[in-house]
Amino acid sequence: MKAVLQRVTRASVTVDGEAISAIDNGLLIFLGVAGGDNRRDAEVLADKIANLRIFSDSDDRMNLSLLTVGGAALVVSQFTLCADCSHGRRPDFFSAAKPDIANELYEYFCERIKTAGVKDVQKGIFGADMKVELLNDGPVTIMIDSGDLKK
Repeated sequence: MKAVLQRVTRASVTVDGEAISAIDNGLLIFLGVAGGDNRRDAEVLADKIANLRIFSDSDDRMNLSLLTVGGAALVVSQFTLCADCSHGRRPDFFSAAKPDIANELYEYFCERIKTAGVKDVQKGIFGADMKVELLNDGPVTIMIDSGDLKK
């Protein structure tokens, strides 16, 4: 399972011209579920993200976590994070999990990040054509792979 975290002052998702979710101060999380990912991947990744110290303290040092600042999370499914660009000019997505499995793990990840203590967890719509708007804070953008966390 792969995640791209963007620290934001605001972020929102629109589907078919309708705003479906929005957050202020927190993290926009793009989540890619690969074949072979399981609930343990979601658990490890959610815990890491909730506790990752990437928010600034009073000395402008990254010492505070999403939990510490009481920030929100907007989680957007993004199978394109599983792209393989090593051959040719068109990425393939064969390593992405099948949609039914990916959706189940996406929903489970969202529940796990709530369980970790993030009070405001917003979501996109799995499989929809979403328009994502954000105001990146910093900018701070971090990539995490659950496989690296389980070692």
